[in-house]
Amino acid sequence: MKGAASADESRWPAPAKLNLFLHVTGRRVDGYHELQTLFQLIALTDTIVIRVRADGAIERPEGPNDVPAESDLAVRAARALKAASGTALGATLRVLKRIPQGGGLGGGSSDAATTLVALNALWDCGLSTAELVALALPLGADVPVFIRGFSAWGEGIGERLTPVELPKRWFLIIHPGCAVSTREVFQSPELTRNSPLITIRGFFHSGGRNDCEPVVRARSAEVAAALDWLSRWAPARLTGTGSSVFAGFANAAEAERLAGRVPDRWQSFVARGLNTSPLHGQLRVRREA
Repeated sequence: MKGAASADESRWPAPAKLNLFLHVTGRRVDGYHELQTLFQLIALTDTIVIRVRADGAIERPEGPNDVPAESDLAVRAARALKAASGTALGATLRVLKRIPQGGGLGGGSSDAATTLVALNALWDCGLSTAELVALALPLGADVPVFIRGFSAWGEGIGERLTPVELPKRWFLIIHPGCAVSTREVFQSPELTRNSPLITIRGFFHSGGRNDCEPVVRARSAEVAAALDWLSRWAPARLTGTGSSVFAGFANAAEAERLAGRVPDRWQSFVARGLNTSPLHGQLRVRREA
């Protein structure tokens, strides 16, 4: 059966994230933007199926059709760890996607993080979390939050993380079937780049906003339509640079009821908010076995 793991394979979850807010507070001399955001992990996951190989090769026979294996962040993560650790081992990776690509939900970054964390254990590399984060940063600014494995307040380019215990929420996520270029959004001249710094307490008082949302609205009629539709029923927000939009609810039933009304042309998901990653729960079980 497609997606099933064989006896010599292990399956590892790669959860998605939402940005509950995203403020752009400045631009660095290297071109990266300084941000403040709140990462909410959610129970919408890809699965990385791994088989350790003795021949040292790293292959990805199954993954997203429009991403060549050489470009896949999971493959790049495996190769970075192999080079850093000096291991003679390799891996066959199957990347089973459920998180929409190009939707601002961090799927590729999470796949890379799960690959690093899982192979660090399976190859017995012994790298610390800080060492894995250092390896991860060239792969993407969102990768560290998935490696650390908790919902977090993020600053810098998203790598300075403070764990945050968030209230129990369920989220309706709508993916409007289009992709948004993060690079184009951050290069846009109309992007706000001087939002004042706020505190965690300030966010919980005001709710913040997503500085990228006006830019994405102006460039994508479909994202604008999804935001407008969802805003009729609940406070709606773009996650990251999009294209996915979301709203939070106190219970699953409310989110499911509204999910049933989402127009057929859009993909929708209901997912519970998580404070800790299922990846790290699986890692603990493995260590205790």
